[in-house]
Amino acid sequence: MYISICLSGFIILMFTSFNFFFLSLYFIINDLVIFIEWEIISVNSSLIVMTLLFDWMSLLFMSFVLFISALVIFYSNEYMSGDLNLNRFIQLVFMFILSMMFVIISPNLISILLGWDGLGLVSYCLVIYYQNHKSYNAGMLTALSNRVGDVALLMAIAWMLNYGSWNYIYYLESMKMHYEMQFISFMVILAAMTKSAQIPFSAWLPAAMAAPTPVSALVHSSTLVTAGVYLLIRFNLVLVDTILTKFLLLISVLTMFMSGLGANYEFDLKKIIALSTLSQLGLMMSILCLGYSTLAFFHLLVHALFKALLFMCAGSIIHNMKNNQDIRLMGSIVMSLPLTSSCMNIANLALCGMPFLAGFYSKDLILESLMMSSINIFIFYLYFLSIGLTVMYSLRLTYYTITGNFNFMSLNSINDLYLIMLKGMLGLVFLAIMSGSILSWLIFPTPLLICLPIYMKLLTVVIIILGGGLGYELFQYKISWNKFTYNYIFLNFLSSLWFMPFIVTIGMNKKFLIVSYQISKSIDQGWNEYLGAQSMYFMFQKKSKIHEFLMNNEFKIYYLLFILMIVFIMMMHLIL
Repeated sequence: MYISICLSGFIILMFTSFNFFFLSLYFIINDLVIFIEWEIISVNSSLIVMTLLFDWMSLLFMSFVLFISALVIFYSNEYMSGDLNLNRFIQLVFMFILSMMFVIISPNLISILLGWDGLGLVSYCLVIYYQNHKSYNAGMLTALSNRVGDVALLMAIAWMLNYGSWNYIYYLESMKMHYEMQFISFMVILAAMTKSAQIPFSAWLPAAMAAPTPVSALVHSSTLVTAGVYLLIRFNLVLVDTILTKFLLLISVLTMFMSGLGANYEFDLKKIIALSTLSQLGLMMSILCLGYSTLAFFHLLVHALFKALLFMCAGSIIHNMKNNQDIRLMGSIVMSLPLTSSCMNIANLALCGMPFLAGFYSKDLILESLMMSSINIFIFYLYFLSIGLTVMYSLRLTYYTITGNFNFMSLNSINDLYLIMLKGMLGLVFLAIMSGSILSWLIFPTPLLICLPIYMKLLTVVIIILGGGLGYELFQYKISWNKFTYNYIFLNFLSSLWFMPFIVTIGMNKKFLIVSYQISKSIDQGWNEYLGAQSMYFMFQKKSKIHEFLMNNEFKIYYLLFILMIVFIMMMHLIL
């Protein structure tokens, strides 16, 4: 019996995921950590060692990554069914998962770099999967943005040569104390900022939406973008109250605010969800800077589930809408796609922090912990504004897609008959509802009780209600031409990630491209070429043709030349 690569991949990954999950439970109960070292090569005193760290955190994260990957591969079987290269696509996804595994289980900077670079390379291959100019540009932007972080990690590895081992886990305490070791923590923070797309490296994340939707579901939920956050969770002892941490806190909160604003002006379905991922990454990074690493990990796991579900629902809608992604052409899809709409609503409400759904448990805890922290009023306001913006763009998305009139082609029939895709989505719905409460019992050894005044306790709920109301108002808002001309620059600024995509693409490349064009015209194609190399080439060509003519002719020419030479020499002798 023939079993497709998608089905066999789904079975293997799901089986491994459940194994890792039960192992992580065993490790949590018994408070176990297993550390495996394999010495590959020894050069003088430098050992190149493959190190593996198995604790409850790495095992739990691996089980979640494998679970989401299994469902994404299962979902791809139908979504990518028209693709002739499906096997190649699934193999790329497997390589991607393997790279992420390396990042998760490595307490060693060398083996982390192996997974880190693997993620960058395979993500480039997946982003350019649909071969067109837009995909090539997005892939190059993704790859080059991530190279900055790779170089930072290489510099950290080079600096760690001073300490005898690349197992950073041994040196976290001394990194906190010693001034010269803070260079390593600075480089690791820079690497995490590029991978998790914090300002000023935010432009690549929405651009990476050029990849197929199943890849987006995997990349933007639990793998590529969370690698930076996960690395900083491992380096959490380094993130003490220094100027570097305060700078990262400001950057991450601004990222959160900027992406929330941008998502409210975006009309591409996948880009809205991508900007939502960027916002949640800012949330994780900022709470990490305040010292709550377990909370950041909790939100990372919960977010992975409902974000993967959200992307799968978006993929189902796009598939039904004949590959159209503009939300203005959607509307009233609840009539045609009731199951997909239900799944999307659950994922959206979990993202907003709706009480007793998965996102509520982590988000509410994060906001209440923030209120207990000693932060300034600017960060506090930005935080709550960003939370309001999350609800705002989520409800705007719901209004555009699910309510109103159907705005696509008039004679069109869309339906919920893609059963394999639906099964893939329904596998995540249960966890998008329940995972928050289950994980809050598992991860925290004692229940967290935060005592705040009633007006601060209700602040989160008030912000959510206000954000929802503003989202509805934004849906009603229509831009007329006289408004549009006055506000064009301001609207463009808000909707385009504060001009960041223009700055990092045209802004950085245009001058160099102009100069290289001028050099090409003046040197490679100018007089220099004609008088230099080309001139020599033509001269040698002409001389070699004469020589070839002489060589190819009869003996008489050589004899005649010989006699002429003798005569010439004798004449010269007589003259002299």
